[in-house]
Amino acid sequence: MDIESYFSANYQQARGKFLELCAAQGFAMDSYQNKLAQAPDGSDLFMDVATLGAADASRLLVLFSGTHGIEGYCGSGIQNALLGESYFKDLHPDLQIALIHAVNPYGFAHDRRVNEDNIDLNRNFLDFDNEVPSDNGYSDIHAFLVPEAWEGELRTQADAGLAQYARDNGPAALQHAASGGQYTHPDGLFYGGAAPSWSAQTIRRVLKELAASAKQICCIDIHTGLGPYGFGEMIAAGSPAQVKRTFEFYSGYEVTDPDAGTSSSAPVQGTMAHGVERDLPGIETHFLALEYGTLPMKEVMTALRADNWLYQSGVVDSPFGQQIKTEVRSAFYCDEVQWKTMVYERALDVVNFTMNKLCATDKG
Repeated sequence: MDIESYFSANYQQARGKFLELCAAQGFAMDSYQNKLAQAPDGSDLFMDVATLGAADASRLLVLFSGTHGIEGYCGSGIQNALLGESYFKDLHPDLQIALIHAVNPYGFAHDRRVNEDNIDLNRNFLDFDNEVPSDNGYSDIHAFLVPEAWEGELRTQADAGLAQYARDNGPAALQHAASGGQYTHPDGLFYGGAAPSWSAQTIRRVLKELAASAKQICCIDIHTGLGPYGFGEMIAAGSPAQVKRTFEFYSGYEVTDPDAGTSSSAPVQGTMAHGVERDLPGIETHFLALEYGTLPMKEVMTALRADNWLYQSGVVDSPFGQQIKTEVRSAFYCDEVQWKTMVYERALDVVNFTMNKLCATDKG
């Protein structure tokens, strides 16, 4: 296979390939426009939902790309490769497949992890009427994470502040405080929002419709930026009960749990996994984040900090701004044949296992 042909140089190209391949494979298509934002060239942005199989199937597999916008380069490439290699032909009659492309189309199109309101979508699936989450200590390091200047003495002082926090509290505590999700600083990193975003509302509506007849659902959300180069860590997400179910479902694989300290990810609140479980009571849900490593964690965090500074205080179209954009892209997408091959082969293995387990005869 020509793995390179399935990956794309930008959001528009990725979407074009996805739509063409879905049509060729007989998938039904629904497209949802995000009218709150546009691509850098002024074009429209869409979350696309492709489905195959009986709508009344009792088992559902959902494969997401681009929850964290720029990470869609990887997820879209995997979705397109599965489609291009006709992986979903001869589908089990009681299984429906849903491929959700560009959950966060703004972030994908602008090469950003966040959405149009600086919201981290995987911190945005809260019950905002009833939950008042802690900021995990984020307020203590906000000024260090997002200094007023990205060069010079202010940057040096900010880096020193983060280093001191790590010495005083440990690297894991720093990671948790920075990335666990915060709801107090709209201009900061890993901001979860004050209300459900357009993407969260759309995903919730789509999944409720897809799951109308489902008794068992497996969700695989593709992410990048943590862990070893090209390796797809299988992270169980959601409540302790959902994590336990996911561990049991993927018995035989090394599945990790952020809350237990076994994952490259810190514990996270307000994830899509929590939202899926809350919105679909009575359905056996499993939620897996498939996390692919790119660069060392410190370099990834530095790129995120730079991106945040750029959109808060910098000039995106300046030479320095474009340098930062290049660094951010490299932090979440390795444009190399070896990496693309590794991420696809891992995804193929995980998706193949998931489909076979869902379609096991004792479920029928």
